[in-house]
Amino acid sequence: MKLREQLLREHSRANCLKVVEWVGDSPVRFAELIELFLKDEYRVVQLAAWPISYVVESHPALIRKHLPKIIKNLERKDTHPAVRRNTIRLFQHIDIPEKYQGTVMNLCFEYVCDPTEKAALKAFSLTVLENLSKQYPEIKPELKTIIEERWDTETPAFRSRAKKIMKKL
Repeated sequence: MKLREQLLREHSRANCLKVVEWVGDSPVRFAELIELFLKDEYRVVQLAAWPISYVVESHPALIRKHLPKIIKNLERKDTHPAVRRNTIRLFQHIDIPEKYQGTVMNLCFEYVCDPTEKAALKAFSLTVLENLSKQYPEIKPELKTIIEERWDTETPAFRSRAKKIMKKL
């Protein structure tokens, strides 16, 4: 498969799953997908984001060596919303190494508090923060406060995820 051409073929779930199946558990193919995600033109980056999160959900070990680049990319302020959304989505499914936990935690808090961010990114961020609160129980009060403060101004998607998380906290 010519990965770049396949990504550009169409933006659909079926095409995403075709790419995910092709990558499988191959570190070489995953690295090729990551390369496009980090360095190609805007449209290719956007299209690569979705399959990356699905591959990581099935094969979380594949992301480990790419985490420094992925996090550095996430810290940029000009990343496409699809890149942020799918990067945070994949963090729901992995054990984030300790040296990156603070950065990921800070980014997730920023996303949850930003009124301009999309609901899906906020929902994924809430889940990542809830997962991290198991190791860092001291963030639970802050997470609860933010959820309570944002409750009336957020979308039903945010409130649905927040309600489940509040029960766990």
